[in-house]
Amino acid sequence: MAEKRMFSRDVIDSDMFLDLPSSAQALYFHLAMRADDDGFVNSPKMIRRMVGASDDDVRILCAKAFLIPFESGVIVIRHWRIHNTVRKDMKKPTYCKAEMAMLEVDDSGAYELRNESVTNPYRTRNEPVTESYRDRNEPVPNPSHRLDKNRLDKIRLEERGDSDESHTPSRSKSKKFIKPTIDEIECYCNEKGYTDVNAQQFFDYYESKGWRVGNAPMKDWHAAARLWQQRTANYAPPQRSPPTMAADKNMNIQELADYFGVQTGAELCKH
Repeated sequence: MAEKRMFSRDVIDSDMFLDLPSSAQALYFHLAMRADDDGFVNSPKMIRRMVGASDDDVRILCAKAFLIPFESGVIVIRHWRIHNTVRKDMKKPTYCKAEMAMLEVDDSGAYELRNESVTNPYRTRNEPVTESYRDRNEPVPNPSHRLDKNRLDKIRLEERGDSDESHTPSRSKSKKFIKPTIDEIECYCNEKGYTDVNAQQFFDYYESKGWRVGNAPMKDWHAAARLWQQRTANYAPPQRSPPTMAADKNMNIQELADYFGVQTGAELCKH
């Protein structure tokens, strides 16, 4: 009996085989490694228990036509002759003579049952695989966890980075402060009629402060300019009109001297 076994990539690289659960694929390789020189395995249950596979793994391999089972409990690797070619001088004939007599080889080299009416304990190959053959590692969907269409659309947008939130500026984010130039300050003050705001003084003052209002960074220099105008207008000294003899008959020389900023003769004598 040959000790080496081969596997054809035409079989194990097919989509039908790769779609099988990983436990069923592993069981298939173990069965093929322990088959006799004609591809028969007379102890599939022992091998299944040894590798930790389930009866469902055997069922799906039979349903997908990778194994052919018999009522005696023997199974045969359907694509055995495609996988392996054993030399006649090294080949040991199978003990499963009765099962061998039920088979024939098709044009591709795979085993087929001669009489399709032979009872198959694992269902026929043409019967569709039911939900019981689902991979045990694959979670069963829960109908209560289904998402509605709007939720699914939102998830897809978030995955692509195209959500509405990505296009809408956040309300919590404040606009970045940009330091104005002297010309911008002057144009704004002229536009608003702020005659008491000197653009150069305004710029120099806040430049020295690092454009901060108190301990907080400045957010809007337009508001600072308005406040500057209000304070300057409120604290400006009142303007006095020139005195006239007609307006004030009690006007004296000292009051005239104070208004025009000159010294009287009496004050000069003191010096």
